[in-house]
Amino acid sequence: MAIYDDNNIFAKILKGEIPCDKVYEDDFVLAFNDITPKAPVHILLIPKGKYVSIDDFGANASAAEVKGFYAALAKIVQEKGIAETGFRSIANTGDDGGQEVPHFHVHILGGKPIGQMIS
Repeated sequence: MAIYDDNNIFAKILKGEIPCDKVYEDDFVLAFNDITPKAPVHILLIPKGKYVSIDDFGANASAAEVKGFYAALAKIVQEKGIAETGFRSIANTGDDGGQEVPHFHVHILGGKPIGQMIS
């Protein structure tokens, strides 16, 4: 298991050191628009806790954090109008999974057909 880096870009965003285009925030999560969107809706959803990856989050987050994370996801897709038409949620994990920031995050993409999962 990787060790959490307190200086990763998402940690800095959570600390207010780097601004973001906030979409949603509560006690458990922060969601913001991706700076290089791949779809009309491209939001990053991150827990406020120090979790490196989805498996770290699943193994170590409290039940309240897990529920809060997925409740926020559900609220965001409803508010953005993509729940009915569909969306893709992606959690890249580790080097082989293409994870670029070592803080668990989910990409929420929608607003158009996203296409094949892997080509």
